[in-house]
Amino acid sequence: MDRGNRYENLARQVSAVGAVKRGLARTLPADCPSGSAIVLALLNHHGDVRMSRVAELMAVDLSVGSRHVAHTVDRGWVERLPDPSDKRSRILHLTPAGADMLATLDRRLTATLARTLADWSDEDVEQLTTLLARLRDSFGDCRAHHA
Repeated sequence: MDRGNRYENLARQVSAVGAVKRGLARTLPADCPSGSAIVLALLNHHGDVRMSRVAELMAVDLSVGSRHVAHTVDRGWVERLPDPSDKRSRILHLTPAGADMLATLDRRLTATLARTLADWSDEDVEQLTTLLARLRDSFGDCRAHHA
């Protein structure tokens, strides 16, 4: 296969990943859409941050990030606290209820992947994981290119 066809085929397969993402999103609880799940995961990973940082990490416009955060706040999964370094600003903090929801999400996603890939060998799952991480690393910080 020539180099051009190889990348055309890869482009088709990467586009098809959207179907995988939609399938995984269907495993989320009805009251926790994917944007909210991402907010919870980011706060769990990065700790308390400002709204602007959440939008940056999500690679979305501030207004889009704000809608996702508002949903998590409305459900008690995240709280807005005064920023100790600037009392006019707020920082976002994952609540115990948010940590519980994140644990539920992790269990559901892991169970779905385990069920869906049950006929895959451990080596194949490990190789897919390695190659997906490598693909992501090759793209670097996609936020720098976000318009």
